[in-house]
Amino acid sequence: MYRAVAGAHQAVAKTAGAALDALTAKLPPGESGTLVVIQNHKPDQFFTVQQQERLEELMRRWRTARDTGKALSSSEQAELNGLVDAEVQASGERAAAALADLEK
Repeated sequence: MYRAVAGAHQAVAKTAGAALDALTAKLPPGESGTLVVIQNHKPDQFFTVQQQERLEELMRRWRTARDTGKALSSSEQAELNGLVDAEVQASGERAAAALADLEK
């Protein structure tokens, strides 16, 4: 799955292009100008290896629960939601850092 984010707007889809298309459709005309895509599946200062590993584990558990008609415990679901939010935040911070590097 791919996530595209622009400010408070976001979209998730099976391909990067589909996520961007879905995001662009949600944006007001004045906000749909330039899109920056930062793809980084390696740990960094914005999203650590520990966070990545825990997110992967919780996603595996979530898929297994979903496929068997169950749900994660409320604490695991809250942790998963927090890690997804942290990953989105890290993407924004990563994009800002890349832009700052370009402006140097």
